[in-house]
Amino acid sequence: MAIGSIVPFVVSPYYATLIITMLAFSIALLGLNLLFGYGGLLSLGHAMYMAMGAYSVALLGSKLAIKSFELQLLLAVVVSGTAAAVIGLMCVRYTTIFFSMLTLAFGMIFHSFLFKFYELTGGETGISVARPSLLGFAFAGMSKTTFLIGPFYWYVLALFVGMFAVMAVIVRSPYGLALQAMRDNPRKTEFLGVAILKVRYVAFVISAIYCAVGGAIMAVSIGAADPDLAFWTQSGNLVFVLVLGGLGQMFGSIAGSVVFTLLQDALMAHTQYWRFALGALLALIIIFSPQGIVGLLSQAFGRRR
Repeated sequence: MAIGSIVPFVVSPYYATLIITMLAFSIALLGLNLLFGYGGLLSLGHAMYMAMGAYSVALLGSKLAIKSFELQLLLAVVVSGTAAAVIGLMCVRYTTIFFSMLTLAFGMIFHSFLFKFYELTGGETGISVARPSLLGFAFAGMSKTTFLIGPFYWYVLALFVGMFAVMAVIVRSPYGLALQAMRDNPRKTEFLGVAILKVRYVAFVISAIYCAVGGAIMAVSIGAADPDLAFWTQSGNLVFVLVLGGLGQMFGSIAGSVVFTLLQDALMAHTQYWRFALGALLALIIIFSPQGIVGLLSQAFGRRR
């Protein structure tokens, strides 16, 4: 929080907007980390929930003229939570590759829906996102950049801190311990009386809600919601960034988001082979530090001590 409050005063407006992207990714990854990092369930379709959050903001703001970002977030949470509650009933009965393929299938179905229902979703062009109001204030006199690096930045930072604190409580709660025990030894955990399916199901719904909030922030930042947000490659990016930062680490989502966003921005500006470079980096991280950047830093500080 302290670092985030200083950054807008020491970096250019361009990098300040990149930080909003980092925070959006971090919130989404907090949710995916609960499911994958702490629960051991690899989802390849969670970009769908980011897209639900983005389209909730776009539809309310641009088509229904409801500019309150609080109401837009509420719709994003309700829509993603409801969808995850229905889809989760089918997905959490499976584990390993079967769970992953099923989530991927639902993600691609939703991606096709965004293309086909043009009148609602705008088809392949998507929907532009109108500037929302924050806590009842419209900030109509501000330019888009001033709005993003000013009021919206502080709003998103506060939202991230709150959601990070909630996730920290969840992970350290008896429920969080049961989720980790289920990941490590599901049979023994079930023998102890833990309802395995219920634990997985709750993690699935919570992770979807976090992804939707991240998607809503992303939509306002880039000014549009389009079907690419729901494509399977976006789900792959989420997994990539999470592994890069550190699975099962609370700060892994932050570290992964910061490194991925800055690296992608720098590599895209200098080479067309930026995907190759990011892939090579992920391979090196997995080989030399399976616990990601956070694990690598922990090892480095541990050796110094």
